Amino acid sequence: MMREIRAELIKETVKDLFMKANYFAGEDLVCKFKEAKKKEESPIGKSVLDQIIQNAEIAARERIALCQDTGMAVLFVELGQDVRIAGDDFNEAVNAGVREAYEQGYLRKSVVDDPLFDRKNTGDNTPAVVHLEIVKGDRIKFIAVPKGFGSENMSSIKMLTPAEGVKGVKDFVVGSVLKAGPNPCPPVVVGVGIGGTMEKAALLAKKALTRPLDRRHPDERYAQLESEILNLINSSGIGPGGLGGRTTALAVNIEYFPTHIAGLPVAVNISCHAYRHAQATI
Repeated sequence: MMREIRAELIKETVKDLFMKANYFAGEDLVCKFKEAKKKEESPIGKSVLDQIIQNAEIAARERIALCQDTGMAVLFVELGQDVRIAGDDFNEAVNAGVREAYEQGYLRKSVVDDPLFDRKNTGDNTPAVVHLEIVKGDRIKFIAVPKGFGSENMSSIKMLTPAEGVKGVKDFVVGSVLKAGPNPCPPVVVGVGIGGTMEKAALLAKKALTRPLDRRHPDERYAQLESEILNLINSSGIGPGGLGGRTTALAVNIEYFPTHIAGLPVAVNISCHAYRHAQATI
């Protein structure tokens, strides 16, 4: 039995999600900030964390952006195979939602059309980057991720050999974060994708950034690896705002996928302290 969902509902849902993601820090994120402030030994680090907490409170109260870089619109979509979209085209509806969110929500428009030569601003922060997965059921799930490029520019990927194993993964992930230093506006969240192919690993790393910060990986081996990498990063001394301290990262989230016998792709996608995402199911 097919279920009809109007394109107008898709547009309104996408619009609401990008405004919500840009205005409101999640409870899991705010809790991490407060926990970090209690543990932080650096007076400057404590001050930076306190300012970040105040910024989140002001953004929510005034409905203004958490950060001036309101990101490129990224969407993870799980589309039920029993859904029929009525009215406008799906992609048009998504981009209309992004357009209205950024125009009506007074969010900075940061997208340029031709990436190399013209680099002319599209004027409405479209087009969105949409990652679509067909699933069972008659619902559509959206996860909206406004991705700022101070952190996106610190992304990295490496095609490790299987022989490099756990140590190779640790060295690459930690090295990527340390190389990024203060540039991605720490404290950061580190998304790690392991396996698949080159592009799959990168996608896994970005999707890892949508996991709640209070949720450990269900596989204890990967959960342990997350903790080990986090401790190594926080031993670097980069600290909040890159001004020194123990809180360089709030979490390391790993996702994995089967891969080829000859490969071990690893990707790192970093989020700044404005760990923004929002989700809804229609």
